[in-house]
Amino acid sequence: MSALRDLIQGEAELDDDEADESFDEETGEVRRQFNGVNGVNGHAQDSSEEEEDDEDEDAARAVREGFIVDEDEDDDDRRRRRHERKKRRREEREEEEAGLDEEDLDLIGEIVPSREPRASDQRKLKRLKRGHKEDLEKRLPKGIGDIFDSDDEDERSRPRGIEDEFADFIEEDFSDGDVDPDGLDETEVARPKSRKFFGGVEATADLDEAAIEDMREAFGTGDEYDWALALQDQDEEERGGSIEDPDGLLAKKEIELKDVFEPSELAEKLLTDDDNIIRQTDEPERFQIARKAFKHLTLTDQQIKDESIWISNLILPMKDLDRELREPFQKAVAKILEFLTVDEYEVPFIFQHRKDYLIHARTVELSPDPYNSNAPTTKTLADKLLNQSDLWDICDLDLKYRALVDKRNVLEATYNNLKETAGVQDNVIEEMLPSAISMEELQDVQDYLHFQHSARLADLTLVNGSQTNGSHRRPGASKLIFERVRQSKVYGLVRAFGISADAFAQNASKKEGRRQYTEDPAERPDDMADSDDILDPPDYPSGAQCLKAAKTMFAEEIFMSPKMRKVMRDLYYRDGVVDCMRTEKGLRKIDDQHPYYEFKYLRNQQLADLAHSPGRYLKMLKAEEEGLVEVKVRVPTMENFMSRLYSDIESDNYSDIAEAWNRERREALDLAVSKMHKIMVKGVKEHMKDACENKIGGYCREEYEKKLDQAPYKPKGMALGTIPRVLAMSNGMGIQGRDAICWAWIEEDGRVLENGKWVDLAVGLEENATDDSADVQALVALVQRRKPDVIAISGWAAETKNLYRQVSDIVQKRDLRGTVWEDEDGTDRSDPLDVVIVNDEVARLYRNSERATREHPGLAPLTRYCVALGKYLQDPMKEYASLGRDIISISFDPHQNYVPQDKILHKLETAIVDMVNICGVEINDAVSDPYTANLLPYICGLGPRKASQLLKVINLNGGSIMSRSDLVADPEAGRLGAVGPKVWSNCASFLYIDFDSAEPDSDYLDNTRVHPEDYDLGRKMAADALELDEEDIEAEQAENGPGAIVRKLIKDDAQEKVNDLILEEYAEQLEKNFNQRKRATLETIRAELQLPYEELRRSFALLSTNEIFTQLTGETSDSLCEGMVVPVVIKRVGDDFVEARLDCGINGMVPALAISNRPDVSAKQLFSVHQTVRAKITYLNRKVPTANLSLLEDQLRKPFRKDIDHMADEWDERQEQKDKESMQEKNDVSGRTQRVIKHPLFRPFNSIQAEEYLGSQARGDVVIRPSSKGPDHLAVTWKVSDNVYQHIDVLELDKSNQFSSGMTLKVGGKHNYSDLDELIVNHVKAMAKKVDEIMLHDKYQNGSRADTERWLTTYTEANPKRSNYAFCIDPKHPGYFHLCFKAGLNAKLQSWAVKVIPQAFELQKHQYPDMRALCNGFKLLFTNMQTGKRR
Repeated sequence: MSALRDLIQGEAELDDDEADESFDEETGEVRRQFNGVNGVNGHAQDSSEEEEDDEDEDAARAVREGFIVDEDEDDDDRRRRRHERKKRRREEREEEEAGLDEEDLDLIGEIVPSREPRASDQRKLKRLKRGHKEDLEKRLPKGIGDIFDSDDEDERSRPRGIEDEFADFIEEDFSDGDVDPDGLDETEVARPKSRKFFGGVEATADLDEAAIEDMREAFGTGDEYDWALALQDQDEEERGGSIEDPDGLLAKKEIELKDVFEPSELAEKLLTDDDNIIRQTDEPERFQIARKAFKHLTLTDQQIKDESIWISNLILPMKDLDRELREPFQKAVAKILEFLTVDEYEVPFIFQHRKDYLIHARTVELSPDPYNSNAPTTKTLADKLLNQSDLWDICDLDLKYRALVDKRNVLEATYNNLKETAGVQDNVIEEMLPSAISMEELQDVQDYLHFQHSARLADLTLVNGSQTNGSHRRPGASKLIFERVRQSKVYGLVRAFGISADAFAQNASKKEGRRQYTEDPAERPDDMADSDDILDPPDYPSGAQCLKAAKTMFAEEIFMSPKMRKVMRDLYYRDGVVDCMRTEKGLRKIDDQHPYYEFKYLRNQQLADLAHSPGRYLKMLKAEEEGLVEVKVRVPTMENFMSRLYSDIESDNYSDIAEAWNRERREALDLAVSKMHKIMVKGVKEHMKDACENKIGGYCREEYEKKLDQAPYKPKGMALGTIPRVLAMSNGMGIQGRDAICWAWIEEDGRVLENGKWVDLAVGLEENATDDSADVQALVALVQRRKPDVIAISGWAAETKNLYRQVSDIVQKRDLRGTVWEDEDGTDRSDPLDVVIVNDEVARLYRNSERATREHPGLAPLTRYCVALGKYLQDPMKEYASLGRDIISISFDPHQNYVPQDKILHKLETAIVDMVNICGVEINDAVSDPYTANLLPYICGLGPRKASQLLKVINLNGGSIMSRSDLVADPEAGRLGAVGPKVWSNCASFLYIDFDSAEPDSDYLDNTRVHPEDYDLGRKMAADALELDEEDIEAEQAENGPGAIVRKLIKDDAQEKVNDLILEEYAEQLEKNFNQRKRATLETIRAELQLPYEELRRSFALLSTNEIFTQLTGETSDSLCEGMVVPVVIKRVGDDFVEARLDCGINGMVPALAISNRPDVSAKQLFSVHQTVRAKITYLNRKVPTANLSLLEDQLRKPFRKDIDHMADEWDERQEQKDKESMQEKNDVSGRTQRVIKHPLFRPFNSIQAEEYLGSQARGDVVIRPSSKGPDHLAVTWKVSDNVYQHIDVLELDKSNQFSSGMTLKVGGKHNYSDLDELIVNHVKAMAKKVDEIMLHDKYQNGSRADTERWLTTYTEANPKRSNYAFCIDPKHPGYFHLCFKAGLNAKLQSWAVKVIPQAFELQKHQYPDMRALCNGFKLLFTNMQTGKRR
């Protein structure tokens, strides 16, 4: 045991968390620590004797079963058991097939030296089955988690049972922090090539021959899978005669990726069969994905024409166009649809190369100029009909229309089958189906079809073997009842109502046509119901039952009428209003500080008004989902509308019989309308929700466009688009002068050439004769050596503003200047070096990302953050593109969280696709630079699959291309095709190649935005600019190729001559002779001939004061403003002033007059340093940023209330006042005096109300409430997890009176705090942080204890020789977690309680500061306990 004890102690002394030095994860600093070693020696005893007995019994059973080997066990027993294992393994192998399974593939890398293992530092696909980890663990540094590992040299000095039982206890839990957990799976699959193998296994000198034989039996000799390699390398003919195949293995199919890897892994890496089809199909990738569901659908010519009208009618109301432009607008939409669906051009291509079809040109006459006879008499005006956003909307609407047509086709096929097989002729379907223009109307027709013809559809299903074109549904019980009525004599009473549902709907629609009149029968309804012609026993034996059934049937026919539903739907959309009604739960939970209070009493909201406030409506639906409000839709004019409907259904006769029948008709109508109200409300709410989500998505797109539409930061004197050299620095959340300031130097090509840390940037003062600090001198030297164009600064704390001021001061006082540039007079100039605060939203995501670790493994996270800041200045668009799907983490609109992520991602993708295609991509740069390659998936026609294929083929073709035509296959030249002709047409102009005048094959137009289809136009314009005749052109092209004319234009530096060309004449000839509208294209060619791929983005946008404030503090104008009462921590107290700091890091000053109403009392007598108090913000300076505060009691009593924007009749003030009085009465009648604590988190709740309130809040949120234990107690309830809440009893001491808070707050008898804010921060929030830590740990299982134990059991069954453990929450004891573990297949499941306490975890009465220490401590405790039992 001495060796084991020495190993445990040695590892504990070397543990990173308990050594004398610790590593700062943000800055990479090594900081000194003076904490002692918190190790565990000796034996840990469980408090429960019963558990000890169980463990002893389990250990004894493990010894009996051979799982644990006693120290005194002799070698004969060991050899006997080894022989039995060998025999058992041989029997298992004989039962297995000889095919290649996942474990075999794992071993190929070890057995076959020629097989290259995968590098462990790259992200690869995970194997379906994991390989063994013994080899991996031998190469890893030893830690506490490895104390159970097998080591033959220690067999004599420690119990063998511990080695066997715990050799692989923690499969992925390593104590050394240098091990990358993300790389473990790759390391498991890719065995190191440097291993020495003997017969396919690692040679071990310490093993005897029997052990080596065991290893050979387990791992083979290295030639078992030669056939698998042969399968991959040889074709069918070679395999036929050269490889022995006694078992017929070679006849099996070739191994594919899907045979080896999990489907989810293949989908993540875009390697499924569907992904390969997308790569190979010559169609834009985004089109293939979007139209996948409609591959079978082909639109007719009439449907295409109808589609253009349908889309135009949807978009036109949102456009502010004159009436005379409506017809051109519809033609433009039709042409765009042709480009999208027939030509299969993507939006960027249409916008760039078919721009003339988005504009309507018209000629207007001008008044003659009496002073100028040569003045033009006409003028051409261009009206922009569609913008780029409209084109994307047309794309989306095209998909919706296809879905509409697809469903209509299915219904038509079903109806045609009914007509052919059952002779059905239904005028309602034939009228309504072709005219349906929405999914709602089609659904109405489908509901009518299944209601009216359910029996025939059932027969059709039987005849056709359930083939009804996908439209048949199993009829519900209500449908069967109505079908029974329809087949009975009672249906005669339905006909006696005198008007059909369709005829009534025709009257209600008020369409042109003859009014349908209602006829009264000769008998009263009750008399007719009692007649033998109607009674139909046994189902309908009485007249009352018959009348009720008939009335219900007639109401259902009205309810199912597509025409009537259309009438009702038009009414609701036209006149409907929305009321928001609070529920009983909302009454208690939504107070005047709640974000939902803005609509708690909102009434009479027109649908159009809600459409203009989409965020508010989505919040209302979210509140309804949480059970806090009810969103109700009503029609104020419903009473008048119903009066009109009554007149449409009633007869005009005057008699008792007519009155009786009219009464029955009105009741049937009321029943039908009440049922329709439900589906109308649901439809309106869903339609409004979809419209509001699209609107929020549009807002996000617009905001993203602004962020993307930024050129690189332009150094002074440089052209727009020049890449700057950047020195980026940040102090993160650090304190100026105390914490490290990390910096990085980023060259213009993106390389990080230098980085480092500074702490003290204090400038020396001449008046005090003090020198600059060493860090200031280093900064000055760096700037003078590297000559940066700009210094970038950012961070996520208010202290960053101090760093900005400090660096700006250094630049000014030490006269640091930027790059020298030449002004218009040719004089060299240089300006003071720019210092800017940079938007860091991308940098925050980058610093801890896998990509950052992969690109800069040696840099600290804060330095990586600086690198991202610099790259953002160099090209914002590339930084956003590199985020991929993580772009959703950036906030573009405050309400985007109420919209499904897929919708937001789609809108954001359209924005970046537009901007990337405006800027273009240099294709050879993309091949060599992965950073640039991130832009390729957004190129027109491409996507992630086609982009990767493009790069792969270019590399196969030589690694670079000389012209755009090289992207297309050329069999004669032996060139593979990177893209097909159709995709090439889409992407060609957006992939450019730098022009090289020294290269004869280089074409200048390949470096422009000009599409290859327009190269002839460009060459023609160049020839006309050079005034060359046809003979000169032919001679020049014959000698130097097709691009010779443009090359000559560039060589002669005569590009400006193209400005003399009259492009209108070119355009007229093209339209007249070739029917091509190219006016805008000609302008593009002229611009590109002068300056190819000019930077069209706007200048880099510096952050505004409000944006900087939000970035550094996390507060917006809504979350922090003047008048709010906030908690502050006092930092300094004088006699007549108080300095404090807000939670967001802003410093605040309390002047003398705002401290107290008692001028005779000093501030030092009232307040102390580190005390947390409530203060009111009287002035907020967002630029500095600082705040002026007030501590006066009378001001603190006035609560802040946000102004709510609503009209006078849109807020139910009466209900609001009634609710306030009701809540006050509830407080007054309670059994004890209601305490009111002046704290923003205080609520007058009991425990149940507190849990309801916290139900929708985030984990760790808190409520302070009165305690039932008396006036000297408070209760603090906080949310541990979903449906798990901990109630903390707080004892108040040193109270001045029974209503005031205690000066000392005691929790659990051992935690003392001076006020509630300190208690929340240092007790509750500290525990919440620990809860987050354990729930984010790899060993945490989401689920109950039973689920976790089931998982452990499954794991040990799959890995009989391994053991494992996991954590799960204990919902019955809030603040506790279960540590469940199973030490092998036959071991008993055990569980220990882990208690969360402030700043630590408690296990077996031992405290551990973090999860790593907890896991290692658990291993030590368990090992020592098992060792003690074996003594």
